[in-house]
Parts: sequence; C-alpha cells; structure tokens
Amino acid sequence: MHVARHLLSALLSLGLAAPLPALADPPDHAPAHGWRKKHDRDDDRYYHGRSGKKWDRDYGVRRGQCSAEAVGAVVGGVIGGVVGSNVGRGDGRRIATVLGTVLGAVVGAEIARDIDDVDRACLGHALELSEDRHRVAWTNPQSGADYLLDPVRSYRSEGRDCREFDLFTGGKTLRRSACTLGDGRWQMR
Repeated sequence: MHVARHLLSALLSLGLAAPLPALADPPDHAPAHGWRKKHDRDDDRYYHGRSGKKWDRDYGVRRGQCSAEAVGAVVGGVIGGVVGSNVGRGDGRRIATVLGTVLGAVVGAEIARDIDDVDRACLGHALELSEDRHRVAWTNPQSGADYLLDPVRSYRSEGRDCREFDLFTGGKTLRRSACTLGDGRWQMR
C-alpha cells in the first residue's frame, strides 16, 4: 500500500512538473484585444475598410458598438466637418469620418444640431468596417444622443464604393446613402 502511494505521488509530481503547451492565439469565441495572429503576415493586424484603407483599430464597430469615448480621444479638439482619416502622427490615431458639412444638409437641421465630430467619426467608421445588416450603436458622451446605424446594402456607383443605410436617432429613422472618397472619408449623397 505504501509503495503504491509513493509511486502514485511520484507520478503525480512528475506530471505536474512537466511543461504544458501554451496556445499562442486566443480562442475564436473569446474577444481579442489588439489583433489576432500577431506572428502571421503583417497585413493581418489591420482592419480592411471598404475604401481600401487599413485601420489599426475598429473602435468596437465590428462588435456592433462604436466606442464614442475612444473616438472622442482620437478626434479630440479637431473642429469642423472634415476631420480626415489621419488625426495625430504615427500612433494609430486614424479613423474614418463623414464629411460634416454635407451631413448637416442631408439629415436636416434638427438632427444635425446634435451631430458632432464624434458622431461623424462613428458613422464613418461604421460605414467603413461594418457588414451589411450589422448594426452599430453609440451614445454621444457630450449630448447624450443615441444613434443606431443599420447598413442596408453595399453597391458601386461611378467607380466608388457606396452604402445605403438607416440611421435611427431622436425617434426618427433616416434612409440615406454615402460613398467613399477612397481615403477613409465618406460623402453623403
């Protein structure tokens, strides 16, 4: 009995001391912060947008929730309708945007009053990275306005990638279209 117990203890100790293999990639069902397959092709770490641009971050768009706080940190103090696709230098501070001067005219003065650079950036990045019928929601941290973008369909017009979408905000639903300018900016039609 003692011999069997000592033998079992020795085997158990050896089994626990043996190194176990570690998985390099997170499982598919777990959220990955950063990018998957860091050791694979360099191209895999980017999110590929419809405009052809590669984006360092998706700001939660692929999960259906644009992080307005993170977007706000990127656009920061930039003022005006054209935020552009590069904000900052070399630190991953890039985000798609919708041309705001046109956006105000299309959605109407009542709703445009509440739309700021954060909303334009969330809208642009959602158009850039979301799939058709993959809704993206966000709440503006300044105004408290809630938005829900539902990309209805993707199409090409005059050689540009375009999206038809529904935008739900303030109890209203707006059906609009926007086309990419190819540099991460979207222009309302």
